[in-house]
Amino acid sequence: MTHPPGLMTDLYQLTMAVGYLKRGMAQEPAVCEAFVRRLPRRRSFLLTAGLQRAVEYLRAFRFDAEQVAYLRKQPAFAGGALDDETCEALLALRFEGDLWAMPEGTLAFAGEPLLRVEAPLWQAQLVETNLLSILNHSTMVASKAARVVAAAGGAAVLEFGTRRTHDEAAVNAARSAYLAGCLGSSNVEAGFRYGVPIFGTMAHMWVMCHDAEQASFDNYLDVYSGGTTLLIDTYDIVRGTARACASARARGGQALLSAVRVDAQLFDGQGEPTGICRQVRQVLDDEGFGETRIVASGDLNEYRIGALQAAGEPIDAYGVGTELVNSKDAPSLGGVYKVVQVGQRPVIKLSAGKTTWPGRHQVFRQLDGEGRLAGDTLALAHERPDGEPVLQPVLRGGELVAEGLDDLKAHRERARASLALLPREALLAEDDAVTPEPTAELSALLARCKDEWGG
Repeated sequence: MTHPPGLMTDLYQLTMAVGYLKRGMAQEPAVCEAFVRRLPRRRSFLLTAGLQRAVEYLRAFRFDAEQVAYLRKQPAFAGGALDDETCEALLALRFEGDLWAMPEGTLAFAGEPLLRVEAPLWQAQLVETNLLSILNHSTMVASKAARVVAAAGGAAVLEFGTRRTHDEAAVNAARSAYLAGCLGSSNVEAGFRYGVPIFGTMAHMWVMCHDAEQASFDNYLDVYSGGTTLLIDTYDIVRGTARACASARARGGQALLSAVRVDAQLFDGQGEPTGICRQVRQVLDDEGFGETRIVASGDLNEYRIGALQAAGEPIDAYGVGTELVNSKDAPSLGGVYKVVQVGQRPVIKLSAGKTTWPGRHQVFRQLDGEGRLAGDTLALAHERPDGEPVLQPVLRGGELVAEGLDDLKAHRERARASLALLPREALLAEDDAVTPEPTAELSALLARCKDEWGG
C-alpha cells in the first residue's frame, strides 16, 4: 500500500504542530523561507533545482488513518496529546498555503530565499523537513553538475552515478544533472519519469564472459547494429581500440561504432594525464574511424576533467558518477528553513552566526550593460528596488498557479542562460580555504528593520 507523504518529516515537526493545535495557534498565518546561510567551499554560486518535486509533495501532503494510528502509539504523544479531535484534524489536513520560489535553473547565493511558504502556522511547520530534503539535494547536485559541465568546455558530460547513491536520490540526481547541462544519464528511470536522455553500453562483465575480447565485440555489434559504444579498456586499451574497429569494419563500417569508452588509465600514479586518449584517437583515425567519438570515465570531477582538457586529450564526452551525485567536495548544502513572520509580526533570530532577517522577502537581480550579473538586492517583498524580482508565485491557497513546472528542457535552458551571467572563474572557484561571502546586498529598509529588531 502506498501512503501519503505526511510522515516524511522529523518527529519534532509533529510535536510542534500538535502543540499549535492544542494551544489554538494552528491557524495563525506564518511566513517561512528556505535559504543557504553560507556557500560551501569551492562554491561561488548555487543553481536551484527540485521545485517540481517540492510542489508535488505539497499538493500530495496529508495523513491517512494507518499513519495517524501509528503516531497515536508513539511515546512522544503519551498523555493524550493525540486525542480524537486532534487525530481528526490530522486526517483532514491539506496544504492550503501560498508558495513563492525561484524557478528551477536560477542562480542563487547565500542568504537569498530559494522559496517562501505562507501558510497556517502548523502547515508551514509540518512541511519544513521534506522541503529542505528535496531542495538541498537537488540544488547540491545541480550546482556540482554546473561546475563539471563548465570544466568540460564543449565536450559533453554524462551522469553515471546511480550505483553510488540511494535509489531515489539517483533518479533525482540524474534530473538535476541534466537540468544543469549534462547531456543525459545512465539512469533509465530518470528517462522514463522525467524525459532525461539515457546513455550506456556494455560493462566489463560482457567482455569477460567471452573467451576473447574480439568475440565480445563481434557479438555485441551483431545485436546492436544501429550504432553503439564499445568499452575498450578491459585488457589493453590500444589493442582493444583496434579490435573494436575490426569488429565494426567486418559488419558494415564506421556507422556501427559510434564511440569507444575508456574507463581506466587516464592518469598516472602522480595524477597526471597519461595521454592514453591521444593513442586511442590515433588508432581510430588510422583505422578509418575518424568520426568515432571517445568517451572517458572513471573517478572524474571538474578538476580532473580540467587537467585532461589542459593536456589536450581528444575526449568528446565525459562520464561522471560518484563525484557528481554525491558532490564529493561539498556533500552537504546546509539549507535551512526559518520563520520570518507570524501574523503581522516580523520575527528575527539573533543567534551568533545564525541571524535571520525579519519579514517576507524578495530577491531583485540587476544586470550590467553587457548582460552579466551586476548584483542582487535582498529586500522586503513589498519594496521595489532596481532589478527584476526572482521569486515567482507557484501555489496560491494550495492550488497551482505557475505553469511549466514539469518542463525540464525549459529549466535546462534557464540554467544555461543563468550560468552565462557569471564569468568562468566564478563557475570554477577553486579556493578550498575560503567560503565566498553572499553577493546580495540588503535594501536600506531591510537593514533598518534588522537593526531595529536586533536591538
